[in-house]
Amino acid sequence: MPWTTQKYPVSWKNLDPITRKKAIDIANAMLLDGYTEDQAIPIATAQAKKWKEDADASDLAKLKRKDVTKHKAATGPSGARLMDDNVIVRYSPERKEWMVISEEALNADSYHHSKPEALKRAKEIASKRGTKVIAEKKGSVTPK
Repeated sequence: MPWTTQKYPVSWKNLDPITRKKAIDIANAMLLDGYTEDQAIPIATAQAKKWKEDADASDLAKLKRKDVTKHKAATGPSGARLMDDNVIVRYSPERKEWMVISEEALNADSYHHSKPEALKRAKEIASKRGTKVIAEKKGSVTPK
């Protein structure tokens, strides 16, 4: 059951109404993406506060009109579904940089000028997930 502007986590009661609505919007989308409430609440709170800082009048108006309880479930690999995936360090010949990407992800987490930089980032991600880093050799071709 999605959160609403009347029913939401108690930790959001002191947020201003527009920040709270954005947090509800973000968290409801995260829940559909497979995140737990314990994961969604702090992430949505931080992202809503950041969004509010950067929002312009148009953004605020759109959110006021939006039904934050209606979201479509994601169909591709994303968010919580990637949390158990290993992290790959792969050279991208198109960008001429090393990328850090989860095994089933469609997009890279980041790109780096050197393999050691990419490995450092991959290890950070893998350590939080409890997964491993797979470092490929430059020029190796991995089928997708």
